Amino acid sequence: MELRVSERLQGALGPLGFEVRAFKVGWYNAVLQPAFHLPYPDDTLAFVVLSTPSMFDKALKPFVNKERLQIIRDPVDQCVCHHLSGVKEIFPEQKVDVMFDYEILPSRRPKFLAQTAAHVAGAAYYYQRKDVKFDPWGEKKIFGVCIHPKYGGWFAIRGLLLFPDVQVPFLEQSAPVDCVSTEEKRTELLELFNFHWRDGRYRDIIEVKERYSEEQKTYFSTPPIERFKLLGLTHFTQ
Repeated sequence: MELRVSERLQGALGPLGFEVRAFKVGWYNAVLQPAFHLPYPDDTLAFVVLSTPSMFDKALKPFVNKERLQIIRDPVDQCVCHHLSGVKEIFPEQKVDVMFDYEILPSRRPKFLAQTAAHVAGAAYYYQRKDVKFDPWGEKKIFGVCIHPKYGGWFAIRGLLLFPDVQVPFLEQSAPVDCVSTEEKRTELLELFNFHWRDGRYRDIIEVKERYSEEQKTYFSTPPIERFKLLGLTHFTQ
């Protein structure tokens, strides 16, 4: 069942520059405190959805050109929402719940922890402070970051697709590729991500197969309110 669902999802979202990876809700819940658990049985089938560098040209630009007069909030968020919500039409016989990376609960917690989901699904390795043996940061707060074996840091985790009526007790977990495997490189990665994230050097901590185009880099480094102009849009509504 998981294979059939995966193939249909990849067939629909892959050509748009998205990558999908399956996981069981139980894998995610097992590594988190109860407050962050997803409210589904452990064997429930879920997918984490990543946007790869090609999403900008394959999904965002066509979406903006088609929906120009309907874009009233962040164009990327609206584009992702459009395409992931459209998955429900591919599975009319199934209930599909969609969670987006930008959604928060009334408690102000995110609906899901994106980097944890990517890690347990085997999509990208979530490097954290605990992965460095000789911690040089003392009392400083250090945030972790996911690195993809093909795209390095040139990707984003956009959402979850959950299939509440599909149980996959025999789904086997694949570990993410530990592509930043040395102590020195892991320390450099966390240092760059936490203290120099604006220059994007952490994204190239490994040799990547594909990265954002110059146009895309400019777009994401521009303040959100000004990005509309780069896409030829003139209005923005909160």
